[in-house]
Amino acid sequence: MKRELVEKIADAVLYEGYMLYPYTTSALKNQKRWNFGVLAPAGIDSSEMRTECLMTAGEACELEVRVRFLWHCGGDEPDTLEIDLRGMQAAKSVPLPNGGRAVVETASERVEGRLFRVTVRVRNETAFEGSGDATAGSMLSTHTILSVRGGEFCSLIDPPDAYREAAAGCHNVGTWPVLVGVEGERDMMLSSPIILYDYPQVAPESPGDLFDGAEIDEILTLRILTLSDEEKAEIRGGGARAREILERSETLPPEQMMKLHGALRGLRPPSSKLKQGDRVRLRPRRGADIFDIALAGKLATVEAVEHDFEGNVHVAVVLEDDPGRELGMLRQPGHRFFFGAEEVEPVP
Repeated sequence: MKRELVEKIADAVLYEGYMLYPYTTSALKNQKRWNFGVLAPAGIDSSEMRTECLMTAGEACELEVRVRFLWHCGGDEPDTLEIDLRGMQAAKSVPLPNGGRAVVETASERVEGRLFRVTVRVRNETAFEGSGDATAGSMLSTHTILSVRGGEFCSLIDPPDAYREAAAGCHNVGTWPVLVGVEGERDMMLSSPIILYDYPQVAPESPGDLFDGAEIDEILTLRILTLSDEEKAEIRGGGARAREILERSETLPPEQMMKLHGALRGLRPPSSKLKQGDRVRLRPRRGADIFDIALAGKLATVEAVEHDFEGNVHVAVVLEDDPGRELGMLRQPGHRFFFGAEEVEPVP
C-alpha cells in the first residue's frame, strides 16, 4: 500500500510536463517533452544524480533502494523501468533496451553513534555519438525511493536539533529527498528532482494524472471536453497516456466532477449540525443586504456547509423554486447563495 502511495506521488510530480494540454502530437508544445529528472547519456552534462540523506540505524538495519525512470524502448511512448538495489554498500550495472546502460550505487558513512549519511548515485552510462537530440538515450523523470528496516530516516527540511549540522552537510545533486508515507513514519523517502515538503500527498479528489505542470484538474478536464472531434480523434490515435486521459474525462461521472471544484483541509470543523441535502427556510439577520432580505422566508436545500479560517460557518443553499436549481447544485453563480448558520431554519 505504501509503495503504491509513493509511486502515485512520484508519477503525479515527475511525469508532469511529459505531455501538455491539448495532448495532441501536432500541438507545438508536444513536439518536445518537458521532463524533470533527465539524466543524459555519458559525456553530456547532467548524466548523474546523487542523493544524500541521514539515517539512524540499528544492528539489523536493511536498506532498499528503487530507482524509477522513463526509457524509450522502441514504442511510441517511453516505458517505466525500475532498478532495485539492497545494502548500504552496493552497486549494480544494468543494461537497458536499445544499447543503454544505467548504474546505481549506494554507500554509507557513519557520522556519529547510530547516525549514518547514506548516499545513492544514479548514472546514465549510455554511449552517445553525434551532436543530435540525445533524448532517446536519456533516463527521463528519474527518481529514487529509499526504504529501511531496523532504522529511521531524518528529515532534511526539519531535522532534530542534534542533527542540524549533519543535515546541512548533505550534498544532493539534481534531486532532493523528503519523508513519505503517513505523517510521523520515517521508514521511507522519495528523492525527487522537484523539491517537495515532507509527507506530500495527492489530493484524493483527483481522478488521475493530467501531466500538465501546476495542473488544475477541474479546468483541464473541462477543457478536454471542449476539444473538437478532430482533436479527440488525433488523441485516440496517439499514445496510451493521452488516450487514457481523454477516455477518463469523457466518462467522469458528475459527482466526481463536483469533487474537483475545491476542498478545504486542516481547518476547525464547523459547529453547525446542518448537512448537505437538508431543507431549510431562510431567515436573514437584521442588517442583511437587500438581496438577502428579498429571499427571506423562502425554502432552500443545503448544497454545502463550509467554514473559513476564523471558524465561521457558511451555509451554501439552492432555492427550491429556482428554475435554474440544477445550475445551483453545479455551483454556478447566481443560483447558489450563502447564509450564516443562524440565518437558516431547519425544516422537517
